[in-house]
Amino acid sequence: MPLTVSHAFGADHPPVREQTLGDALSWAAQTVPDRLALIAGTADPSARRSWTYAELYTQCERTARALSTRFKPGERVAVWAQNLPEWVMMEFGTAMAGLVLVTINPGLRASEVEYVLKQSRCAGVVVVDEFRGNPMLATIEQVRARCPELREVIRFAEWDAFVTAGDDKTIELPSVQASDAVMIQYTSGTTGFPKGALLHHRGLVNNGAHTAQTMGVNDGDVWVTTMPLFHTGGCVCCVLGAVSKRATQVLVEAFEPGLVLELFETYRGNAMVGVPTMLIAMTEHPSFTQRDLSSVKALCSGGSLVPAALVTRFEQQLGAPFTIVFGQTECSPVASMTRPDDALADKAGTIGLPMPGVEVKVVDPETGTTLPVGQIGEYCTRGYHVMLGYFEMPDATAAAIDSEGWLHTGDLCAMDERGYCTVEGRLKDMIIRGGENIYPRELEECLFRHPQVAEVAVVGVPHDKWGEEVAAVIRPAPGPQPTVEELTTYMRQHLAPHKTPRLWLVVEAFPLTGSGKIQKFRLREMWAKGELITLHN
Repeated sequence: MPLTVSHAFGADHPPVREQTLGDALSWAAQTVPDRLALIAGTADPSARRSWTYAELYTQCERTARALSTRFKPGERVAVWAQNLPEWVMMEFGTAMAGLVLVTINPGLRASEVEYVLKQSRCAGVVVVDEFRGNPMLATIEQVRARCPELREVIRFAEWDAFVTAGDDKTIELPSVQASDAVMIQYTSGTTGFPKGALLHHRGLVNNGAHTAQTMGVNDGDVWVTTMPLFHTGGCVCCVLGAVSKRATQVLVEAFEPGLVLELFETYRGNAMVGVPTMLIAMTEHPSFTQRDLSSVKALCSGGSLVPAALVTRFEQQLGAPFTIVFGQTECSPVASMTRPDDALADKAGTIGLPMPGVEVKVVDPETGTTLPVGQIGEYCTRGYHVMLGYFEMPDATAAAIDSEGWLHTGDLCAMDERGYCTVEGRLKDMIIRGGENIYPRELEECLFRHPQVAEVAVVGVPHDKWGEEVAAVIRPAPGPQPTVEELTTYMRQHLAPHKTPRLWLVVEAFPLTGSGKIQKFRLREMWAKGELITLHN
């Protein structure tokens, strides 16, 4: 029956399974022990290591025992690294040891990492020495003294020595439940202060499995993982999605389109999750037309809506149905998703239907009343996938999850009579650039500290490739006007590179509300009309 109010239910199949991460991997290892589970998709083919499901389970269990010699169940242990096979072993190893994994973006800088380690009260961190010029081990040593609960720093460079402690099979691992906390991923709102979403086994295991099922991935397929593991798109949708299908996972250390195309051809890859910018880069790569991609059959994207022309292009050029996921870290992360057989208009213009076992409704942001279909309001979701809360932030948790268990996402959507939703905007002023969430307040607070900046507002403006681009609108302080180079260098000293604005604009005065707040929507309008002055070097 067509809906009249904006409240839809996902399918009741597949059922929600009561599994831990360890249970999911154990099932695959017991049923297909000799099937390849993980391949390190390095640029150098001679350096590509691989593990069967039996071997991967053994290594994850070994990792869990090694961790148990240093940490107690419930403690938090961070991973700060790029996509490594040992990262996957840490994901399952911490879960099997009853620990909580804290994931950290390898692009973060000292103050950002310090905040995560302190707020999560991490007892340990496993870190690479450096990645892409970021001196990560040195950074940890720099902030360690200011993180009083951080007692263990373990180097991935010394992994073999670390896991040797796990060879003692008399070490007993704790009993772990599906409802237990297993991961903290940091996300942020308009306040600019990151909040740690505390996620549980049940949410992650089922969400990964349901995403893979909805994509159309089959048992034993080959899954090429390009999404970063520090993000739920990588460690949940890809890693746990692949395990749910007992797939062979080819792990890409860091996205490079030519390498990904080679891996698809070499290993006859079937499935991939990637943000639109990854797929665009692959189709535009010089080797694209020379690669045999006939094995590809399931493509999934998220992070931003994909124009109809791009959906058609991806499906035609890659020869596989295209699906889109929608959600946020707080819901493990997928709440709605399009289907492979959806019409082009639905794939390009909507975020699909609620996931299995998930409820979605659209409410009036002021009153909380569920709206009639077709009206714009806040997208809310409820079900097995909702986080436990923000780690040690009860007020923020209460603001996000109401007394009836509904997660209020801050996204503005409209639902049609079928239950399909369209995204209309955001209550929260978040920018999504190439699938990365960027929070203006954090950038603004950094720029406010620059002596040549009197006022600043950071906004997202439309961009054909990235979905949105970061634009910083400044009112310079009296005196010499800062240059783009000076401001860019300053930002990169304090924040991760992907947060640096690409557009620098100048105003003499900001458009303000009656209460004196900057009208960001007016800045976007002024930019679209060419009314803002571009800052030059």
